[in-house]
Amino acid sequence: MATQLLRKVWGTVLARAGAPRDPESGSSSSPRRRGPTAAEYGSLGALDAVATDVLAQILRLLGPADAARSSAVCRAWRHLASDNALWAFFLSLGPEPWDLVVFAETHLASGPAVPRSVYYSAVRVPPQLSFKHIYGQRALVPGSIVVDGGSGYCKYGWSKYAAPSGRCATFLEFGNIETPMYARLRHFFSTIYTRMHVKPSARPIVVVLPLCHPDDTESARASRKQYKETLYSVLFDMNVPAVCAVDQALLALYAARRTSGIVVNIGFNATSVVPIFQGQVMHEIGIETVGQGALKLTGFLKELMQRRNISFESLYTVRTIKEKICYVAADYEAELCKDTQASCEVDGEGWFTLAEERFKMAEILFQPHMGGVLAMGLHKAVSLCMDHCYNAEVLGDHSWFKTVVLAGGSSCLPGLPERLEKELHNLLPTYISEGIRVLPPPFGTDTAWFGAKMIGTVSTFPDAWCVNKKQFRQKSRRSGPSLVNAWQ
Repeated sequence: MATQLLRKVWGTVLARAGAPRDPESGSSSSPRRRGPTAAEYGSLGALDAVATDVLAQILRLLGPADAARSSAVCRAWRHLASDNALWAFFLSLGPEPWDLVVFAETHLASGPAVPRSVYYSAVRVPPQLSFKHIYGQRALVPGSIVVDGGSGYCKYGWSKYAAPSGRCATFLEFGNIETPMYARLRHFFSTIYTRMHVKPSARPIVVVLPLCHPDDTESARASRKQYKETLYSVLFDMNVPAVCAVDQALLALYAARRTSGIVVNIGFNATSVVPIFQGQVMHEIGIETVGQGALKLTGFLKELMQRRNISFESLYTVRTIKEKICYVAADYEAELCKDTQASCEVDGEGWFTLAEERFKMAEILFQPHMGGVLAMGLHKAVSLCMDHCYNAEVLGDHSWFKTVVLAGGSSCLPGLPERLEKELHNLLPTYISEGIRVLPPPFGTDTAWFGAKMIGTVSTFPDAWCVNKKQFRQKSRRSGPSLVNAWQ
């Protein structure tokens, strides 16, 4: 009742002032900075006696549309309605978490990081944010399609939605090994557009690029470029208006609200340790690859269950059990002395009970020989990457690589961040290990998809991040450097 009365009175004020809609007039003042009072900008009439904080609460109750209209009433109202704290409040009520909005608008609004040398000395200066301007721009951003091809299965959906709307096989499962890459990708994206009931020409698309050919060699760079050019060709031949393609590891880092660090991506067939500095994958420092991933973990659990004569119908059953009750032991030897029995139910197959198999499965990440794999342990691969980062002396800064972000479905295993952090502290000298933090996947199995979603909703999208068909064709006719980092 009080709100309705307030709106009625407010409507009268606006009508008398003849206030048109003006959502874009704004100020870039900081929410922590106190400027002149409203009275210094002119009279509010009968409202001069009302405290500024009360007027700010009134604007909050009225909502963003009426708050923007009040800017045209007079200078005093324009001052009140342009307050950064007011529009920060409106943004915090939106579907996106507030901390992700601030990170995206601070670090991602200017587009992809500019390619630079390892020893590049300049850093990005965070812009001063005008939340009123950002609110207006984000409202105009078109909803885009977000596709994370993954390595085990694909996630796809709308950037305006809270989570992926569907899942399917990766593009590698479309066709066979002899099928040309163009045909595979065309079939893959056609399937996604059909399932989403949308025409390719209707919306921009954000594509998560899988990590492939990670070496810093001429042939690896050529292979990466060829894959991306094929991807762009397919989408533009399907009349997609604009395309943004970003590396999977980089998006996982963005989802953790970081632009520098090391991403450990446990993929389907392999695990990659990727150093990233200020939004650039540091191929020149080196990406470590461990030859075991989620498939090997599931296969080893299957082997352990067979040793105990536990019957099951399919590998899907084993994977479900892995996701429900398996974990990483903080101390493997100590865990062997504990009672670790636990049970879970798999739909259609009943209950399964495991004991030490629950943590033995994941131990091959640190002791690959247990599963018959000749490979480095995960902790050794990460420590080797950190040693390379330290010796590279980027900016003379030895802290940028000390945040480790886990990504991939199997990285969601409970206990993995703590165990990896412990092993790194034991393995590395103090001058490198001090300050190391290992973070779990911020959005679970969908972490990279959420990183892409952040880009798809930033206020400068699609202009700052996308390549359109005309730009792609022009670039294809040139032999110079890649267009705005699209194929770096």
